[in-house]
Amino acid sequence: MTEYYFDQAIALQSLSTGHYCGSTHAAWQNMVGPFGGITAAVMLQAVMQHDDRLGNPVSITVNFCAGVAEGAFEIYAKPARTNRSTQHWQMELLQAGEIVITATAVTANRRNTFSSNESPVPSVVKAQTLSRAEPPKLPWTQRYDMRSINGHIPAVWDGSEGDTLTQMWVRDVQERAIDFVSLTAIADSFFPRVFLRRKTMVPIGTVSMTVYLHADAAELSALDSGFILGQARAQCFFNGFFDQHAQLWSESGALLASTQQVVYFKE
Repeated sequence: MTEYYFDQAIALQSLSTGHYCGSTHAAWQNMVGPFGGITAAVMLQAVMQHDDRLGNPVSITVNFCAGVAEGAFEIYAKPARTNRSTQHWQMELLQAGEIVITATAVTANRRNTFSSNESPVPSVVKAQTLSRAEPPKLPWTQRYDMRSINGHIPAVWDGSEGDTLTQMWVRDVQERAIDFVSLTAIADSFFPRVFLRRKTMVPIGTVSMTVYLHADAAELSALDSGFILGQARAQCFFNGFFDQHAQLWSESGALLASTQQVVYFKE
């Protein structure tokens, strides 16, 4: 059986109900600390393996209060309120007794009701017609097969201004089957919008990230390890912070997730 780096990184040992321990993984390191997507994924994993979970994820918000250091961490997860079909969660990640990540999530038992996709898939070339892009040589970028359509990270850092739209196909290099947790990580696989807008390398850090999950477990299972089409762009840069809005579609055009985040940047 393949030992997926992703599953190693999100592995949590249960110490008691809602109390887990885990450790960062070298394969998912970013420039400073772990890739934010893997941190969001491990927070959701704490909910997914909780004995009291009701239904499947609808949304998760992760707040990056401080940098996650390399090494061990603890996670506390608890249902703040359980209703008939929805459940609201609170999570915290601690290192050396200090909170570095907070998060909330909503899970639910979905019912078959009216459904409509108001965000149609863009008309783009197929993933199989493109070659794998050459991302920066960071451990986490090596975990993904990214195939750029447009808006890849700048090849020349000349300070010129550009558009922030990115469209790309992406999947796990190890071709692990897609699930709620891996989809959450992929939602953070876009490079910082300020890099595209300014073509200048500046320090950045995600402050808060929300992922809305629009698929059910059966739909994700049917995708297996296929490519996901991602589209992202910024809406505003203002006094040290910018936002990012993104969508993720299946190869067949189903909207799987949408995501928003706010990011700190330094001049």
